[in-house]
Amino acid sequence: MKYALLVGDGMADYPLSELDNKTPLEFARIPNLDLISRQGKGGTVSTVPKGITPSSDVAILSLLGYSPGKYYTGRGPLEAASLGIKLEEDDVAFRCNLITVDGDTLVDYSAGHISNKEAKILIEFLGKELGNENIKFYPGTSYRHLMIVRGVPEQNSLNSQLSTFNSVKCIPPHDIIGQSLKNHFPRGKGGEILQKFMQDSFSLLDKHEINRVRRDLGEDPGNMIWLWGQGTIPVMPTFKERFGVEGSVISAVDVVKGIACYAGLEVINVPGATGYFDTDYEGKATSALKALEKKDFVFVHVESPDEAGHMGDVRAKLKSIEDFDSKVVGPVLEGLKSFPEYRVLVLPDHPTPLELRTHSRDPVPFAFWGTNVEHDEMSSFSESSAGKGSLHLREGWKLIEYFLNLSQWVISINLMLCFNWIIRLQSKD
Repeated sequence: MKYALLVGDGMADYPLSELDNKTPLEFARIPNLDLISRQGKGGTVSTVPKGITPSSDVAILSLLGYSPGKYYTGRGPLEAASLGIKLEEDDVAFRCNLITVDGDTLVDYSAGHISNKEAKILIEFLGKELGNENIKFYPGTSYRHLMIVRGVPEQNSLNSQLSTFNSVKCIPPHDIIGQSLKNHFPRGKGGEILQKFMQDSFSLLDKHEINRVRRDLGEDPGNMIWLWGQGTIPVMPTFKERFGVEGSVISAVDVVKGIACYAGLEVINVPGATGYFDTDYEGKATSALKALEKKDFVFVHVESPDEAGHMGDVRAKLKSIEDFDSKVVGPVLEGLKSFPEYRVLVLPDHPTPLELRTHSRDPVPFAFWGTNVEHDEMSSFSESSAGKGSLHLREGWKLIEYFLNLSQWVISINLMLCFNWIIRLQSKD
């Protein structure tokens, strides 16, 4: 059996008056997603547990079968794994956005989707000016970077203070677009130290040559960093250990690649995959089918609908959803026909409603189709149609068991473990 899990990040939404009170999924032309829904089965799934901020890292952990309440330690360490950064037990990894600020206002959470080349220069410059032996800055992709604090708890120093502040409250920059910086700076133990890093970065970056040129070109400058998503190294079993299946992950986003690293899934980098509207959709589909020739599971992630949601751009969201359908879902569906047995699962990881311009924790629609999948009452791929589906899951990490048809396998494994445990107890007696 071959399994393809296809994720359109942030596709789910609310009804909009400009779309005749339909959601983007209801309004968009998505014949392939509709086909899967009409011929397969589906429903709704909650991918973000209560008490955890809705985000892609949390939701995608759920989709891959890992309970966030058990395995999630923060976004930073996941992205560090993607960049090949080895963390020690006492290290704290922060997501470090390049943002655009004007006075006390956060104008753009992505610094105009700054290029990799420009961002690398700015982050390396900050590393020389603000970093030291235990505080390191690492360039990532576009506006997404990392600051790592090496743990030195035996020293009474700035670093030892930083190594204790996992409890500090940090807000993602995409949640406060157009709002006050000072009202949303990190709060709690260590918060003032982080705030100083962020303010010092403005003093260094605002007049940097890169940003002077960007302003001249009418582009948003990357004139400040925003620290958030901190965490320590997670400990989790591999995907194969959990489900007995080997697989691959295709994404342009570091946090998704980082989850793959910890899950023991192969990371496939597609040239031209950007995590934005200009990403190589077709390249992702082609790479997914090639991956299935060697392994039995592939996870394909497309970021563009989420970006459109954060921007509040209705047209961009509609186009990104339709591109996902026609350039990823369609080709993968066609390619799967070359295998004797297959299943495909499609869904968003979380909603990114256009009116909110950030993530919400609402349940998302899903549908899967293929070998031995009976259809239900779901007739199209949308939030409203998903309500007619036969599966409604409150614990998102259980969805993959239905998709992989492993419910009985998991029960058997648990029974075997219990049996072995009983045997060990008896032998001790």
